Amino acid sequence: MAPVALQVETEAVVQEWNRAIELIEADLTAIVDMTALAQVAMTSEYHFRRMFATLAGMPVSEYIRRRRLTAATAEIVAGEAVLEVAFRYGYGSAEAFTRAFKTMHELTPSQARRPGAVLHSQPQLRFHLRIEGSIDMKHRIVEKDAFRLVGFKTRVPLVHEGPNTAIQDFERGLDQEAKIRLAELSDTDPAGTVSVTGSIDAQRTEGSELDYWHAVVTSRPAPEEFDSLEVPASLWVVFETEGKFPEALQYLWANAATEWFPANPYRWAPGPEMLSVQPAPGGTEGKGQLWIPVEQTRNS
Repeated sequence: MAPVALQVETEAVVQEWNRAIELIEADLTAIVDMTALAQVAMTSEYHFRRMFATLAGMPVSEYIRRRRLTAATAEIVAGEAVLEVAFRYGYGSAEAFTRAFKTMHELTPSQARRPGAVLHSQPQLRFHLRIEGSIDMKHRIVEKDAFRLVGFKTRVPLVHEGPNTAIQDFERGLDQEAKIRLAELSDTDPAGTVSVTGSIDAQRTEGSELDYWHAVVTSRPAPEEFDSLEVPASLWVVFETEGKFPEALQYLWANAATEWFPANPYRWAPGPEMLSVQPAPGGTEGKGQLWIPVEQTRNS
């Protein structure tokens, strides 16, 4: 009976998120209360923003902006005055509305009214339950004592899919002898060198900046040549995968958000996210572990 219970619980989560979407749709001209959306989705505002961006591929603020512009575009094409539409959808002037309109459509409102104009739209989102279980989410929950991240740190843009050239350039520029000295400091799981992301924007917007670390997890003091970060004792979920790089690793985040978190009594907690990689010969495939800090939301 456990699979049936799990399906029912997950369906309830999906319904809650769809009710949050319906609350946005109820009046696209109104100011959206993010706290209210999070309450409808039965989660915190921080978790709602973070999960929305991961599930939808865009921040909730961007989704709302695009939905408003989609509705406003229909009114513009129908002949409504630009200034009236602008004010109705929260823009302070016709000029501000026209800039936003042009960003979305690459056309001005007057050009959009011409026959044959090609316009863009943002459909209403609907979250759906995937019951087929096509993704094997190998995971374990770990209670981990406080530890220290030690290594090299930089700021890079967030890339949702495909190679991150900023990370590649950073890794190529690291001193090889220093990397060897760093690897020798590793003395706790995840073992060896890890890639770490932190200080990530809650909305996870494509192109937003984050901290990237080439680091080790250790209990030892940090030598002066390296950056370091103290991480308190906390709870972690560890996902395992193998396949083609970097796609198999990047899909871990999306699969965690869509498959695992809705079905389990945990939420994404603030903190660094650690990726341990074991490349296979040739470098195109390998195995990986993703460590995400979590908080328990209810009794299992």
